[in-house]
Amino acid sequence: MLPALKKYLLLPKLVKLSSGAPKDPGVAWDQYWGRVEATGARGDVLWDSGSDHELQGYLEHLTRQLDPSLPLVDVGCGSGVFSRALAPYFPHVLGVDVSANAVARAAAESAGVERVSYLAADMTAPAGIGAVAEALAVAGFPGEANVFIRGVLHVLKRPAQSALAGQLHRLVGKQGRVFLAETDFRGNPIQYVSHLGATPHFIPEPLEKAIRALPVPGRFGAQQRRRAFSEASWDVVEDGPVTIETRPLTSPDRPEQIPGYFAVLQAR
Repeated sequence: MLPALKKYLLLPKLVKLSSGAPKDPGVAWDQYWGRVEATGARGDVLWDSGSDHELQGYLEHLTRQLDPSLPLVDVGCGSGVFSRALAPYFPHVLGVDVSANAVARAAAESAGVERVSYLAADMTAPAGIGAVAEALAVAGFPGEANVFIRGVLHVLKRPAQSALAGQLHRLVGKQGRVFLAETDFRGNPIQYVSHLGATPHFIPEPLEKAIRALPVPGRFGAQQRRRAFSEASWDVVEDGPVTIETRPLTSPDRPEQIPGYFAVLQAR
C-alpha cells in the first residue's frame, strides 16, 4: 500500500511543472518542437522510441485494410518518423502537423526520402483540410486519401476530437480509410507518469519536458472513439488493443510500453 500512496507525493510537483505550459495547444506544440534538440531513442521526444517495433505491429492492418493505390496523410506527423517509414507502402505520404517547427524538422530529417512531403496545418479546421487537399493535388494525388493517426487524439479535447473526425470524413471519401492508434492507459495522470518511471524524487528528462510544455494527455479507447467518430458517419472495420512505445526511460535501450487502442474506420 505504501508504494502506491507514495506516488501521490508527485502531485504538487506535477502541478508546478505543468503550470507554465501555454494554454493554446497550437502555441504549446510549436514551442515544444522549437526546443527539441534531438529525436530517436536518445532524444528529447517522449513518444519517439527510435525503433520500428511498434510500426511492425500496425503494418498487417495497414496493408490489409487501406487501399495501397491512395496517398496517405500522417496526421500529427511530428518529426516525420512514421511518414518516412510508411512511404514504401503508399504512392505518396503527406505528413501534417499543427506545428511549423515540427514540419521543418520533419522535412530536414527526410532529406533524400522519396514520396514524402510535409505541411503545417490545423486539421481540426476546414481551412486545414483544404490545405491538405491542395498539397495532395500538387503532389499529383487529387481526391480521396487514407489517413494515419498515432498519438494525437488522446491529447485533444473532446470538441477538437469531433472536429478532426468531421474533417477526416471529407478527406477519406468512399475509398479512403482511417487507421488510428492511441494511448489508452486506464489510470489517472499520477499513475500514468509513474508507469513511465516518475517518482517523487526523479522524473525522466523527456517526460519532464513534455509535462512542462504540452497539454495534459487523456486516454482514447473504444468509448472515446464512439464519441468522436459517430456511428451515423463511420463504420468500424476493425479495432482492438495495441502497445504504444516511448523512448527508453527506465532502462538504457528498452522502450517503455503503454496500453493502447487501434481502429480502422471507413466513412459512411
